[in-house]
Amino acid sequence: MSKAGALDLASGLGGKIDKTEVLSAVEKYEKYHVCHGGEEEARKSNYTDMVNKYYDLVTSFYEYGWGESFHFAPRWKGESLRESIKRHEHFLALQLGLKPGQKVLDVGCGIGGPLREIARFSSASITGLNNNEYQITRGKELNRIVGVDKTCNFVKADFMKLPFPENSFDAVYAIEATCHAPDAYGCYKEIYRVLKPGQYFAAYEWCMTDAFDPNNQEHQKIKAEIEIGDGLPDIRLTGKCLEALKQAGFEVIWENDLAVDSPQPWYLPLDKSRISFSSFRLTAVGRFITKNMVKALEFVGLAPPGSQRVQDFLEKAAEGLVEGGKREIFTPMYFFLAQKPLSESQ
Repeated sequence: MSKAGALDLASGLGGKIDKTEVLSAVEKYEKYHVCHGGEEEARKSNYTDMVNKYYDLVTSFYEYGWGESFHFAPRWKGESLRESIKRHEHFLALQLGLKPGQKVLDVGCGIGGPLREIARFSSASITGLNNNEYQITRGKELNRIVGVDKTCNFVKADFMKLPFPENSFDAVYAIEATCHAPDAYGCYKEIYRVLKPGQYFAAYEWCMTDAFDPNNQEHQKIKAEIEIGDGLPDIRLTGKCLEALKQAGFEVIWENDLAVDSPQPWYLPLDKSRISFSSFRLTAVGRFITKNMVKALEFVGLAPPGSQRVQDFLEKAAEGLVEGGKREIFTPMYFFLAQKPLSESQ
């Protein structure tokens, strides 16, 4: 893991937000969400501000607890969390058929953990697209440390308005990122535009499954907890993602919820009933220690005011994710592989 210590966590809290303004940023972020009286339309119309605030506030927590790749993965028995995450990234590269020298776009790349792993696995040149300045700064530093900075780079931009010409990339992928888009069709249409004809787009999407009942109050509560804890304007049904892909012009090669056949539950790292030494910081005891550590760091002034509030809504998210997984109403790994036709008439 790249940021191992408590002081590293404290120094990164708030990202690019001035440390004296972290608390007000937390309050503004929370007001976007249902738990605090927020409306879906406000989240969608202000998604850039909402998502930027979210990642400024949570990135240090993510890196401290999760490492450099902020995503889930199907997991085999006896496999560590880190091993499963790497395999999940390799699987994506293999589905896309990535080759040395290809020009690839990572849409919503975070601090670039998957980008670096896939680049080393495939020898492709990868551009990470991200709209959060703090994450890009951190990603560039990590690229330099591992030596992929000559073939991989970052671009600060909104994935609803990609700053690239048509037919620019040999492949495009997104890992648990385009769920932040206020409109799936608009996002996929932009990806379609910059992808070369005949080439592939693959993604892992966060979705509500067909088991989700919008009239069930408990289901709605779980959905709202995931939305506030993970910076989402809304969580789409799997069918809506599929429909948006087709509307954007893609031919869907195959799609499947990879959570269904996972030998171990994908939410296992966050389940309070489990014990793990390899991912201790994500366990109930590890999270309890982190919570009190953040409280102490905030008390002595090493962490900015509001840090504990961030920890609180991340804890709420973890509870929502576990409940959503156990009830099978939510998945973080609805996978699809889609192709841009060789010609528009196909």
